[in-house]
Amino acid sequence: MASRPATVGQLRDSGWRSRPVKEEVRANAVERIRGGQPLFEHVLGYEQTVLPQLENALLAGHDVIFLGERGQAKTRMIRSLTGLLDEWMPIIAGSEINDDPFGPVSRHARDMVAEHGDETPLTWVHRDDRFGEKLATPDTSIADLIGEVDPIKVAEGRYLSDEMTLHYGLVPRTNRGIFSINELPDLAERIQVGLLNVLEERDVQIRGYKVRLPLDVLLVASANPEDYTNRGRIITPLKDRFGSQIRTHYPLEVATEMAIVAQEARATSVGGVDVRVPEYLAEVIATLSHLARASTHVNQRSGVSVRLSVTNQEAVAANALRRALRSGERVVVPRVDDLDALAASSGGKIEIESLDEGREGAVFDNLVKSAVLTVFKDRVAPERTRDIVAAFEEGAIAHTGEDVASADLAALVETVPALKPPVAALTGGDESPAAVAAAVAFVLEGLHLSKRLNKDAAGARATYRGRS
Repeated sequence: MASRPATVGQLRDSGWRSRPVKEEVRANAVERIRGGQPLFEHVLGYEQTVLPQLENALLAGHDVIFLGERGQAKTRMIRSLTGLLDEWMPIIAGSEINDDPFGPVSRHARDMVAEHGDETPLTWVHRDDRFGEKLATPDTSIADLIGEVDPIKVAEGRYLSDEMTLHYGLVPRTNRGIFSINELPDLAERIQVGLLNVLEERDVQIRGYKVRLPLDVLLVASANPEDYTNRGRIITPLKDRFGSQIRTHYPLEVATEMAIVAQEARATSVGGVDVRVPEYLAEVIATLSHLARASTHVNQRSGVSVRLSVTNQEAVAANALRRALRSGERVVVPRVDDLDALAASSGGKIEIESLDEGREGAVFDNLVKSAVLTVFKDRVAPERTRDIVAAFEEGAIAHTGEDVASADLAALVETVPALKPPVAALTGGDESPAAVAAAVAFVLEGLHLSKRLNKDAAGARATYRGRS
C-alpha cells in the first residue's frame, strides 16, 4: 500500500486511468478467456451451457439476471464476479460511495477536491469490498436501496436541502462495483420501479432533493422461475432493462453431481475414525437426486437442489461414523444400511406433489431403492451374480445391520466365494474389512431389489436368503 499513490496528484502522475466498472470487468474477462482460464474456479457443470452465455453478457457490458430453481449456484456465480475486478481501486478518502478521484459525484468528495486539489488524499479499496448484496424481502424499502434523509444529521443543524443530510442506500454505496439482488421477484413492485433509473439512466434520485448521482454499477440479480414464485413477479420495464437473462440448470450428468458433492461435502472423518465413502455409494446418492428431478411424484417447479446430494452424502458418512464410534473401528466405509439416514437429510428438500400427500415416506423409499438398483445394474454384471444366487438357493444366509461388524460381514466372501469378483470390482482392490463389508452389503441389496434374493428386515437388522 505504501507504494501506491496517496493523493490525486500522485495518482495522475502515475498514469492510472479511470474506467467504468463494466469496462474493467470486460477487460479482465478477456484476459481469462484468452488464457483459457475459467471465469470461476468452483462452478461445475456449466462449461458448455451457462458460462458461455455469461461470458457473452460480460463482454457485451450487460447487466445480468440469473433465472433458475434453488440450488443452481446462482449466488455463487454472482459473488465470484468480484474476481473480475481489479484488485485495488483508488477513491477519495472518506467517501461513502467510492468517488472516482478524477470524477467525484458526492458533495463530500467534490468539496474535498475543491479545497485540496491535487493534494486530496486517497484511500485504496480491495475488490472484495466493491460488492454489495441485498436479499429481496417484502419489507425492503427505497431507503434501503437508494437512500434517505438522516435525521441525526438534520438534528446537528444542517438544512434539509443540504445534500450532506443524505444517508446513502446500498446501491450508491456500491458505486464503481457490483451490486446483487437475490430473489428479485420478492421485491415489492413499487420498489422495483426505483431500480429503473439505475439500469437505464445509471443514476439515483433521492426524495425531493435536487440531487442526481450518476452511478457506475454492474447490477446482477437472481430469481426463481415466475411460474413457481407465487410471491411476486418482476415488472416488465425492469426485465426489459437487464441486458441478458441467463437460465441456469441442475447438473446434466450424474458424474458432474458427484464432482460437486466431492467439492462441497464436509469431511466427516473425526475422532480418530477415517470415513471413506465408496464411489458406488456416492453414485447412488447423486442418482437419487437425478431420479427425483425426473419423478412425476415430485414437484418439479420447486426443484431438487444439489444441496440434497451434498447433505445426503454428509448424512450417510455421519451415520457410518456413529456406527464406528460405537464398535471401535478406526476405518469405516458407509454401507447401503446407512442410506436409512437420508430420510432426515432429505426432509424439506424434496417437495411431493399434492396428489401424493400422506405418501411422502413411500415415495422417498422408492426413489432410494430405484437409485440403488440403477447403480447396481450399471456396476455389477449379471453373469457375475448367478453363482451368488445359486449359493443362497443352496442354503447360504447373510446378516447385515448396524450391529454387524465389518469383519463378520466381510467373512461372507470366504463362505460364498462367488462374491469375490463383484466385490473386488466395487472396492477397486481395497481388501480392508470395511470396504469389503460395504461392497458385500451393496451386492446383496442389489440382488434383493432385482428380485433374486429375499430380504427379511427387522429394525436395524436384515437377513438375506434364497427365494426358494
